[in-house]
Amino acid sequence: MAANTAVPSLSGAPRCALDFSTINHSGDAACSVNGCAGLGRGESGGPGVQFSRCYSKLCSLTPSDMESFKTELNLLFDQLISENYYSDYAGSYTIRAEDVCSLLVQASRLVKYNQEHLVIKFCQLTHHLLNRLQVIVDEPSFDRLVSYSTRALAACSPWTHAEILQALAALVYGNGPKCQKYLPDLLGRGGVLVRYSSPSQPDLELRRTAVHCLANLCLGLPGQPYLEESYRSVCFQTFLQILQAPRPPNVDDIVFCMLLQDALKGMQYYLNGAKGKLTAGEHLGTLLAVLKKYMFFGLWGINLEMPTILYPTPLPQYEGVPAAKEDSPRDVPAQSRQPGNKKRKSRGRSKKAEPEAGHGEDDEEAQEAEVRQSPRKAGGGETHSHWSLGPTYAGRPSSVAQREAPPSLYPSWKRSSSDSEFSDPEGGMQSKLRLYQARVRQGALHCFLAAVKCVEKRVLYGYWSSFVPDAPSIGSPPALTLLTIALKDPSPKVRAGSLQVLSALLEGSRKFLSAAEDTGAPRQAFTPFSVTLAGSLRELHRGLVLALVAESSSQTLTQVIKCLAHLVCNVPYGRLRPGLLKTLWQQIGPYVSHRDVNVRVSSLTLLGAVVSAQAPLSEVRLLLQQPPGSGSASGALSGPSTPQEAQPQGGRSGPEKEAPSSCGRLPEGNSQSQCWLLQLCVSLVVQPREDPCSDSDAGAAAPGALEPSPVRLEALQVLAHLVRGYFSLVQAHLLELGEVSAQCLRETDPSIQLHGAKLLEELGSGIIQQYRGDSATEQAYRVPVRQVVQFWLEVLSGPLTGALQNELHPTLQTSACDILSSILPQAFTQLPDKSQLLCITVLLGLSYSENSPVKAAAVRALGVYVLFPCLREDVMFVADTANSILTSLEDRSPNVRAKAAWSLGNLTDTLIVNMASVGRDFQEEFSDMLLLKMLRSATSACLGDKDRVKSNAVRALGNLLHFLQPAHLSRSGFEGPMDEAVRALIDAVRSDATMKVRWNACYALGNAFRNPALPLGTAPWTADAYSALSQAVTCCRNFKVRIKSAAALSVPAERDRYGGAAQFGKLWRALARALECSNEAEDFLEYRYCAGLRTQLCRTLLHLMSLCQPDDLPAVAAPLAEESRPALHAYFAHYHLDEGNQGQPENDGVRESCQPQEKLGRLEEIVAHLRSFPEMSPHTREAQTQVVSFLEEVLRSCHESQAPSPLY
Repeated sequence: MAANTAVPSLSGAPRCALDFSTINHSGDAACSVNGCAGLGRGESGGPGVQFSRCYSKLCSLTPSDMESFKTELNLLFDQLISENYYSDYAGSYTIRAEDVCSLLVQASRLVKYNQEHLVIKFCQLTHHLLNRLQVIVDEPSFDRLVSYSTRALAACSPWTHAEILQALAALVYGNGPKCQKYLPDLLGRGGVLVRYSSPSQPDLELRRTAVHCLANLCLGLPGQPYLEESYRSVCFQTFLQILQAPRPPNVDDIVFCMLLQDALKGMQYYLNGAKGKLTAGEHLGTLLAVLKKYMFFGLWGINLEMPTILYPTPLPQYEGVPAAKEDSPRDVPAQSRQPGNKKRKSRGRSKKAEPEAGHGEDDEEAQEAEVRQSPRKAGGGETHSHWSLGPTYAGRPSSVAQREAPPSLYPSWKRSSSDSEFSDPEGGMQSKLRLYQARVRQGALHCFLAAVKCVEKRVLYGYWSSFVPDAPSIGSPPALTLLTIALKDPSPKVRAGSLQVLSALLEGSRKFLSAAEDTGAPRQAFTPFSVTLAGSLRELHRGLVLALVAESSSQTLTQVIKCLAHLVCNVPYGRLRPGLLKTLWQQIGPYVSHRDVNVRVSSLTLLGAVVSAQAPLSEVRLLLQQPPGSGSASGALSGPSTPQEAQPQGGRSGPEKEAPSSCGRLPEGNSQSQCWLLQLCVSLVVQPREDPCSDSDAGAAAPGALEPSPVRLEALQVLAHLVRGYFSLVQAHLLELGEVSAQCLRETDPSIQLHGAKLLEELGSGIIQQYRGDSATEQAYRVPVRQVVQFWLEVLSGPLTGALQNELHPTLQTSACDILSSILPQAFTQLPDKSQLLCITVLLGLSYSENSPVKAAAVRALGVYVLFPCLREDVMFVADTANSILTSLEDRSPNVRAKAAWSLGNLTDTLIVNMASVGRDFQEEFSDMLLLKMLRSATSACLGDKDRVKSNAVRALGNLLHFLQPAHLSRSGFEGPMDEAVRALIDAVRSDATMKVRWNACYALGNAFRNPALPLGTAPWTADAYSALSQAVTCCRNFKVRIKSAAALSVPAERDRYGGAAQFGKLWRALARALECSNEAEDFLEYRYCAGLRTQLCRTLLHLMSLCQPDDLPAVAAPLAEESRPALHAYFAHYHLDEGNQGQPENDGVRESCQPQEKLGRLEEIVAHLRSFPEMSPHTREAQTQVVSFLEEVLRSCHESQAPSPLY
C-alpha cells in the first residue's frame, strides 16, 4: 500500500530499502521482496540485515497447519525477538516504521487463532518490535493488527490473554483516537479491558496488563484529539479504584508495584489531556489523597494513614503519626559497593515522548544497576527524626555545619557500610523491590505534577498545608510533605520529582504568598493565617537549604537550586523578618564553582532571583556590600567548593584548603570597595578558565577557553538584574561594565551578543532613573553627567554601530535600537554633533526597515528622542520623525502600530511644550499639511485599530486639538477633520474598550477643552462631549476613569463654553449624583480611589458654582433640596478641611493650594459671587437662597471644626 512504500532516509544513512508496495492488507497477495534477498551478501550481520532476511522468509510462507510450517515460523519469530536492535555497527541499516508495520501485518496473516502458541509468540514479537524500535503504528496497519488482537481475545484460551493485551497495549500507544470503532468492545459496558481491570479479576498480571493498555489509550499526542469524555471517565474511575484499593493478599510485591505504576501512568496521561481539567470537589480531593499516599510508598520508617478524601483547608490535617517499623535487622539492605559491578549504559535513543512507560520495562536491569551504583542507599531503618537537620544547625554556613553537626546531619543513605547482611540472591531481590517501589513514588509525583498543571492554582492552594510544611511544632513529629521526600527518599529521581512538583506549586504563587507576614508582634490568642503562611515559607527555606547541603546527585542538586529560585521569586520578603536570604546566600556561593555546568548555571539563576526579588531589599544590599571572606556567599568561594566535595564520597575526598577553581575566581583589586557578585559575573563572562570546571566539558575545553555559553549567559543575566535593582552599588563600575558589553557584542554567538546588549540597555535605564524628577537619589550620589557622556562616547565608538547595521541579525538590531533609546537626555545634549547625527540617522533609517521588530524599536526610540530638549525645537527633526511615525502607523504589524502611536503621542506632547517655550515661531514653521495628516492618521487609528493603538492615538488627538490655532480652524480643510477627531474621542469615552483607552480619551477631551479657539459650547458636538463625560463620571466601574472625566469637566474657564442652562444643569446633576454615590464600587479594589474621586468631584462642582449664572441656579438648587443634601454637605465639609495629602488626584496642570484656609477663602468668594446677582424672578431668588444657605452651612461647619475645644 502507499503508506508503506519505500521512502528515502531522512538521515541520509544507508538503510534497508524494502519494497512493500505490493502488499495488500485486505487480501493474501504474495509479497515482493525485490532488493531484499541479497541484502546480507558481503555485509556484516546486523539487526537491519537480519530483519530484512526474516521478512523475506515470512513473505515466502503461506498459512498452514503443518508442523514444519509452525516450526519454521516459530524460529523466525524467535530470531526477530532475539535481535539486539540497539547495537551499533559499521554500515548499519535503519529499520523504518513502515517496514515494521508491514512485517507485523504479514505475520498476522500467517498465524491462525487456533495456533495459540504461535499467537503468543506473535504478540511477543509485536510488543518487542514496537517497544524496542519505538514505533507508532500507521492507521492501515493499526486497523489490521488491532482487529486481529481483539478477535484473538475472543477466540483464544484465557491463558493467552495476558500476552495479547501486552501486544494490544503496544499497538494503541499514541493511537487512542484511531481506536474509535473498537472502543465499545474495549471500554463499553462489559468491555474486555473493563472486565480484566476490575477488582474481581483474580489474575493480577492480567489485570496489570489491561490497566497498562488503558493507560496507553489515554495517552494523547500533540495535534491529535483525545478520547471521548465518556471513555475517559471510565479510565479515570478504573485508575482511581486501583489506587484506592488495598493490596490484595498473597500477591507478589513487584507485580503489585507494576500495577500501581501503570495506574499512575494512566492517571498522568488522563490529566495531561486537554479535557482533563479538574475542579475543586470530591474527585480532586480523592485524587490528591491517593497521590500523597503513594508519594511515600515503600519508604522505610514511614507509615502514612491517609483518608479517602483531602479537603481544602489552610491548616494541616489528616496527618498520621509516622511510626518506625520494628522489623528485624535482616531487612536492612546491603550498602556495600561491588567493585566490578559497573553500571550498564542504556543502548539506543528514545524516539518517543515517554518511551519508559510506553510499551514495556526493558531497561529495568540498567535501572537496577543505577540504583546499586547510586551514592544514596535505600534503607537504614532510620526513624523520621534522624532525617532532618536540627534547629541548631539550620541556617549556618556549610563549613560550620560540617564541623559541628552530629552524625545525623546526613541521612542514612549518605553513610555507607561495607557489611552486607544478605546473601546475594536475597539482596538482589530487595534491590529490585526498592527499584519498583521508587518507580511507584516517582509515578505518583509525575501524576501530581500533571494535576498541578491542569488545576487552577487558586483551587490547588487550598491543599497547600497537605503538601508544604508548616512551622514545626514543639513536641510533635514533622508533617509528611513534598519536602520530606526531597530530604529523605533514597532515589535521586524521586527526590528530583518532588522538587519539580514543589517548583510547579511555587511558580506563579506570588499573589497567594503575598498574604504571609510575621513582622508584627506575636499573638497569643490565635495564630492568623498570615503568620501560619510565613512559618511555612520559613520552613521551606530551611528544608531546601538542608537539601542543598545534603544532595549528592548533580541532577537532583540542579532541581534543588531551581526550586529555591522559584521560592525566592515569589516570597514577599518585605513582609517577613529578615534573615531568610542571608542563610540562603551563605550556602549557595560554593555551587557557583561546582564541577557540573548545570549546577553552576542554576546557582547563577538563584543569585539572579535573589537580586531581583522585590529589589531593592536592604538585606540583599548588605549582603552585596559584604567583602569576600566575611561569611557571605562570596567568602565561600575561597573555601571548599561544596559541602559534598568537602566530605569523603566514594573513596575521593576533597581538600580542606583548596584554591578556588577558575569558575569562582575574583578579579584582583580592592574587593572592599567592590560588589563581589559584580566581580564574579564579570570574570565568568570575559576571563578565560585556567582549568576545566566540569567533567562534561573538560574534553572540549581548550587552554584559555572561556566559560561554557550557558554559564556566561546566566552571568550576564545576573549582571542585568544587579544593575536594575541595585544600580547605586555598581555605578562606580559603569565604564567597566560598558567594556564587558562591548566585548560581548564583538563575539559571534548571537545569544552572547543579545545579553550584552541587554546589559547596556539596563545601564542606560539605571542612569535615567537616577535623573528622574521623582528619584530619591541625591544629586551628589548620581553618576556625573560628564562620566555618562564618556560612557556613551565609548559605546557609540564601539561595536554597537555594527550591531545596528547587522541585517542578518534583526533581533540584535532591535536591542541596539533599545540601547540608543536609553541615552540620558542631558548626556545626549553634550555628545559631539557627529554622535548625535549618527544616532538620529540610524534610527530614521531603521524606522523604514522591512523587519517589524526592528521597525517598532526604531520608531519607539524616535519617540524618546523627540522629547529631548536639544531636539524638540528642531522643526526639521520633528517633521522627519512625524513622517516616519505616520508611515509606521499604516504598518501591518500591530506591534509596530502600537509603538508608532506611542511615539505620536510623545511628538504631540512636544508640540504642546513648544507652544509655551518657543511660541508662535515653531507653530508657523511647522507644516500645516503635516499637521493635518497627523490629525487624520490619529483619528483613523482611534476609530478602527486595536486598543493598544487607541490608547495612545486618543492622547495624540487631544494634543493636536489643543495645538490647533485660529488660523488652522478658519480653513475649510481643517474643519471636517477637527469634527471627526472630536467625535472619535467621544466614541472612545463611550466605548467598551479597555479602561486605559477610556482614561486617555477623557484626558484627551480635557486637553482639547483647553484650546480657546475650539468652538466648545457652540459646536454641534458639544452636547455629545459633555454627555459622554457625564455618563463616564456616574456609570464607569473604574474610578480612575471617573476621576479623569470629572477633571475634564472642570477645564472650561468660561460659562458660555458649557452651553445653555439645560446643558449646565445636566452636568451639575450628574456630578452631584456621582459624589453622592462615590462609595458604591463594584470592585473592592476601586475603594482605594474613593477619596481621590470625591476630591475631584468637589473641585469640579465648586468650579461650576464659580461660573454659575442666575439661569443656572434652579438646576443647582434642586439636588441640594432633596435627600442627598446631608451627604453632599458632609463631602464638601470634608473636602475643605482635608489637608490634601491623601487621595489627591492629578491637577491636570492647574496649580491649587491644598491648605484648608485657602479652600475656605475660595468658598467665601463663590458665596459672594452668588449673592452679587441683580434682580431675579422669585423662583430664581428661592434657588439662590437654597444654594447660598447650603454653602454657608458648609462654611459654618468647617469653622466650628477648626475652632479650639473649650477647656473645663
